[in-house]
Amino acid sequence: MALKVLFIGGTGQISHPCVERAVAEGHHVSVFNRGLRSAALPAGVTSIAGELGSRAYADLAKANYDVVCQFIAFTPDQVARDIEMFSGKCGQYIFISSASVYEKPPRHYVITEETPAINPYWPYSQAKIACEELLKRSDNLAWTIIRPSHTVRTGLPIMMGDSDIMARRMLDGAPTIVAGDGHTPWTLTRSVDFAVPFVGLFGKRAALNEIFHITSDRAHIWDDIQKTIARLLGVEAKIVHVPTDTLIKYNSEWIGPLLGDKAWTAIFDNSKVKRVAGDFTCAESLDEILADPIMHLKQRLAKNPPPRGELDALIDRICAEQGALG
Repeated sequence: MALKVLFIGGTGQISHPCVERAVAEGHHVSVFNRGLRSAALPAGVTSIAGELGSRAYADLAKANYDVVCQFIAFTPDQVARDIEMFSGKCGQYIFISSASVYEKPPRHYVITEETPAINPYWPYSQAKIACEELLKRSDNLAWTIIRPSHTVRTGLPIMMGDSDIMARRMLDGAPTIVAGDGHTPWTLTRSVDFAVPFVGLFGKRAALNEIFHITSDRAHIWDDIQKTIARLLGVEAKIVHVPTDTLIKYNSEWIGPLLGDKAWTAIFDNSKVKRVAGDFTCAESLDEILADPIMHLKQRLAKNPPPRGELDALIDRICAEQGALG
């Protein structure tokens, strides 16, 4: 059945393929964002331009959508406003949270939706947890919480820093850093694969007032991820392994992305979402997962390669000092 669907966001790393999938499934799709598009919207999509909190945003509640997909709410205040706006006005409110909310350190290497949401290291994740709690306490809004993990489309997966700078360092023959010993399993999911079960949850009664993560079933260790990026760029990776506790002493801004996320094993049990949205498959080989990000990277580097700067200087310093330790 065709549904009336609103995407708040709609042109980002995860949301754009979801818009494309929703259109392909025959839904009537509208997209609300600032109108600054890096990717064209599919034909037939209604575009609504505005800022969160604007009059145009408040007017969205007048349309009575079957499904509202909120991709760009990051604070409890934003979600509280949505609860007030959309309660009784939409059939299903889908909030994009994050798999980084799961407890750190993990008590078990396989993550399910029953894994506690406790992240003492990353304010980003803590805000998402607070948003989830608001939805759980809401009275007149049928919600679905989605927790994506590391989902890729145009950006390369790295542990911290700027992915384009890390790739440029690889091309320059300079070393790059991996936290720990490089053997931590990490799950990468293409956005186009994520989109299939995401849209499959639209209008499903069994999805209401439930939490799901959506990821690939296959994990890869960080060394293999970085070595594959280098190989696809036609170079050899020069990886320097540095303990996580050491890295965050160099830069406290890495506490969240590392201790709050990528320093830990991330393997997911997707059986819950498959029971509701139906079975789905994801690309498993790193060559396939990284093909689009590498293509987009090459286009960016050809137009505007990132100059050397403070991050390069810091990485050079870390590599030199760690190398001196033997």
